[in-house]
Amino acid sequence: MVVIVLLLVAGCHFVFDTTFSRDLSLLECAREFVQRYKRKESHSKAVPMIISSCPGWVCYAEKTHGNFILPYLSTTRSPQQMMGSLVKNYWAEKHGKRPDQIYHVTVMPCYDKKLEASREDFYNDVYQTREVDLVVSTLEIEQMIEKENVDFEHMEPSPLDRELSSVTEDGKVLSHRGGGSGGYLDYVFRHAAKELFGEEVTQLNLKTLR
Repeated sequence: MVVIVLLLVAGCHFVFDTTFSRDLSLLECAREFVQRYKRKESHSKAVPMIISSCPGWVCYAEKTHGNFILPYLSTTRSPQQMMGSLVKNYWAEKHGKRPDQIYHVTVMPCYDKKLEASREDFYNDVYQTREVDLVVSTLEIEQMIEKENVDFEHMEPSPLDRELSSVTEDGKVLSHRGGGSGGYLDYVFRHAAKELFGEEVTQLNLKTLR
């Protein structure tokens, strides 16, 4: 991928794909929903469970609906913050580094991801460091490309670092049904149907209620 070359030239030492952390986020969401469903008789706010990896929507919910809606929000981290935890904790320890010795940059399509990364929830008080130090939007990446007049046609592509990336042997990024819009709903529903009722759901037919 030629964009990876751009990131490496800009000073990045490793480039991972958040497909990996998104997969973990999906797994954790599914596990959380099953646990919530099992205790719905004893806990009035166990279900429904609201899932969103959009920091703008989460901030809106917190500021406008507060305690009315917060108990229903999934506690699972977004893929960005899941990767932040992996990089600053698991990956850092594996490579003999402290969290504050790593500068973690993410490339995200939405400016609200900058807001998410700045939340105190994702600040390590012990090492005085954020799990995601900097968020660069895809628009800013485009501006960097235009400013530097990057010629992609004559650049050799570079592979993702495999350690925290979901890629095949030949470097292709793996994906699945839970990866697109509505992916959390699709994945969690099918997992819960199998886990709770032994039902194998192959296709979700959604309908508009209002």
